[in-house]
Amino acid sequence: MKLTDIKKLKVAELRSKLKELELDNKGLKAELVGRLWSALEARQPGGDAVEEIQIQNVSSLTPSEPTETVDAVRAPSASPPREADVTARRKVDRSPAREFTDSATQTETDTGLTPPQPGSEFTSACVSVHQEEEQEQGEVEMQQGDAEDRRAELGRGRAFYEFKEEIRYKRAKSPQPPADREETEEEDGVRLNPYDSHLHFEVGPDGACGQPRFWARFPSLWSGCRLTHGVFQGMVGFEVRLERTLSTTQEEMDPHGLRVGWSMTNTSLLLGEGDLSFAYDGHGKKVSGGTEEEFGEPFSVGDIIGCYASFSTDGAVELSFHKNGRFMGVAFSLGASGRALFPHVLCKSCSVRFHLDPTAPPWYPGPPGFTPLAALSAGQRVRTIFAPTSRAQCEVLLIVGLPGSGKSHWARTHMKQHPEKQYRLLGTEELLTCMMSGGQRDSRLQQASQCLTDLIKMAAQTPGNYILDQCNILFSARRHKLQLFTGFRRRVVVVFPSADEWRRRLSQHGTSGGEQIPETALLKLQVSCSLPEQQSDLLEELQYVELPQEKAQLLLQEYQDEARRLLPPVPKPEKKKPRLYRKRPHPHGIRPSHRMPWTGLHGWSNMQSWRQQPRYWNPADQDQACYYYRDSSYEGYW
Repeated sequence: MKLTDIKKLKVAELRSKLKELELDNKGLKAELVGRLWSALEARQPGGDAVEEIQIQNVSSLTPSEPTETVDAVRAPSASPPREADVTARRKVDRSPAREFTDSATQTETDTGLTPPQPGSEFTSACVSVHQEEEQEQGEVEMQQGDAEDRRAELGRGRAFYEFKEEIRYKRAKSPQPPADREETEEEDGVRLNPYDSHLHFEVGPDGACGQPRFWARFPSLWSGCRLTHGVFQGMVGFEVRLERTLSTTQEEMDPHGLRVGWSMTNTSLLLGEGDLSFAYDGHGKKVSGGTEEEFGEPFSVGDIIGCYASFSTDGAVELSFHKNGRFMGVAFSLGASGRALFPHVLCKSCSVRFHLDPTAPPWYPGPPGFTPLAALSAGQRVRTIFAPTSRAQCEVLLIVGLPGSGKSHWARTHMKQHPEKQYRLLGTEELLTCMMSGGQRDSRLQQASQCLTDLIKMAAQTPGNYILDQCNILFSARRHKLQLFTGFRRRVVVVFPSADEWRRRLSQHGTSGGEQIPETALLKLQVSCSLPEQQSDLLEELQYVELPQEKAQLLLQEYQDEARRLLPPVPKPEKKKPRLYRKRPHPHGIRPSHRMPWTGLHGWSNMQSWRQQPRYWNPADQDQACYYYRDSSYEGYW
């Protein structure tokens, strides 16, 4: 099937074909077309898939339903893609059935969530009419214009993809937050800790197995998780088995990966990327502090890795690894730190299982003198902090600010100042660090923005403390996200520096290796921006960490006036030609007034004799009836 034929299909037909291919059949038409085209392309690698397409919504531009342009989907070719093009390909899921499933993983790409219950509509007047009109006008201006010019300006940057995801919330229904789920967990049981893991890591029902949650849609995403208990003394070990790979595609150089080892609390969940994180990589390397060195042997599906920590009396520790019972050597020798080490796993497109049954024999006998972690007594191991059990114990921080204003810097500083809260940072840049490899930056940016949308929905259903590190400049996006987290303590933090400081931070961001934000893109974002106000039904606390609220509002107004002056005028849509409607004839033929003269107010003359005459149909009478009604008072009813 050619691409032109796919684009002609209706939404129902697209979803039917995607269902036959066992793919996700939910989303907008443009997404369904791209998903089906990628699937057919993968099945027929030798086909004529060499044309570059741009799927564009051609609906009318209205403030209530702004038009969105979906990024180009490029088929594989011998020549490298142009830098200005955005390539985003979806992988086809042909793996066997998963070992365990979770309803939370079946997320929709559409913006609609749970249908609103009666009385859940958002009815409070949160912003003034003038502010709503300015915001809608800014959104329309942001989306209008030539598509090629827009790709050249906004196609390569975090702000574009974040704004693209935010405008989806404008048409989303008001969500209904789910009720608290009762979670029972044994205090002394060793298991994978969902509270000390990436939100996109899925823990199995028994707490001993896990895998990446979005492995089918985002196969390049690494997901990490620690166990609930760690050690700080003795000779302790644990075993991990690589169950199976979850991706059969060969498009990537490294379709799956696994790291196992140890790390300390309050360190990155990307095992081996921090200084206090020590991993044995599946490629036969040891990794710590982001540095890789040759070590041991590579391992594949079915291999069992034993990780062992030997503490000396002075607190120093040696970390060694085994593969299928064979000693690979001592990988790391650490000095005394006084902190506990926790078993840690990091995987990509594969599932793993820990041996956590204290009564079962080990898969392979460990070195003499070592005790399995699960078999230790409660006094010999350390328990991490417990996860909150209700939404009332949780907190969400929603950061608002223009690109380059310092939102991510403030978020990371706040996390370091409050380590006891165990914040999870949900942001595009944070997800990009979890995509260590896999495609161009534009492709990874688009995938990270889409994944972030699903993670925010999931975070609202998972107790914990979160920081939403996005621009959040649209009122509709802020309202939807805050409504999702109803029951949490909701704090909105506005990072809005002075004009000179903002320019300095933008310049510093560009010179330090960050992306350069085009000037036109910044102007359009300034027009679309709106700052939050205190609203008791949406948030519990509003904080401006740079300029105070009054000065920030005045400065934003200056930005918008200047941006409207500098931006080119928005082209007006062409006027539609009036449609010519042909008047229908009278259902019973020609009215009697065209056949017999009217004699007055009392009826027709010689009506009885007229009825007795034979009737003949004259084709010219139809046109005569049409001309009659064209000048009659009944014209408004046709």
